[in-house]
Amino acid sequence: MPDQRQFQRRDYNRGFQQSRREGGPGFEVLMRRFFREVQQSRILSEAKKRRHFSKDISRTEKRVIARRKAVVKRIKRGY
Repeated sequence: MPDQRQFQRRDYNRGFQQSRREGGPGFEVLMRRFFREVQQSRILSEAKKRRHFSKDISRTEKRVIARRKAVVKRIKRGY
């Protein structure tokens, strides 16, 4: 049935996310709505974060990185 099309994506916390076509909206509208729901649920960003394993860094290493970023930011701003 063309009016009962469903596009689903897996949301591991809440089950499947569904976008249903019920008569009115066209295919493009349905696709836009689906992709907007995917972006708002942050599924893709979470998957990209977990794609590569990275070890936890120590406090001192975090401080060194923060100082380095602050210096670069100051240089960019011209202070």
